[in-house]
Amino acid sequence: MRLSDETYEYIKSEVIDLFIRYDVKCIPISGFELAAKMGIMLVTYSSLSERKLEKVIEVSDDGFYVEDNDGREYIFYNDTTGYKRSNMTILHEIGHAVLGHTEETDHDVAESEAGFFAAYALAPAPLIHKISDKSISNISEIFDISLEASVYALNRYHKWLCFGPGYYTVYERDLINQVIVTY
Repeated sequence: MRLSDETYEYIKSEVIDLFIRYDVKCIPISGFELAAKMGIMLVTYSSLSERKLEKVIEVSDDGFYVEDNDGREYIFYNDTTGYKRSNMTILHEIGHAVLGHTEETDHDVAESEAGFFAAYALAPAPLIHKISDKSISNISEIFDISLEASVYALNRYHKWLCFGPGYYTVYERDLINQVIVTY
């Protein structure tokens, strides 16, 4: 689902605000570390009883975010999918939390927003711009994302070059000042 340009810009700025608030300084970005800094408890599917596992799989094969009545936040995630997929899932679920998605939020919109949140958090175009070798395999290695995710990141980077404002936005300058890229 295509979101409005304003929504994409809002999500990008929220990602950068989050990086600054929780002192994220280097790539690759770890959803595990960010969740810990945010006080979100991570619960692996493999730690659940068979009965509970059946119930969570009904909710999602990959993962989901919940906040209990006491305000404690949890991300349940499938830890059998490998690190890169689990990391993407956790960042996706952090996106739901940061963007304030609720049961009333349109499901398709919420999924598109959280998906973009995670993808942008893992490989923002301004950070791709800072690396010399922008090959798919190098992007995959530097940002610790799958080759498929690297293709999407490179496509977003090329769109950013073509359709961006021609200068860094305030949040992009904040990102460049916040996150160290040494490649």
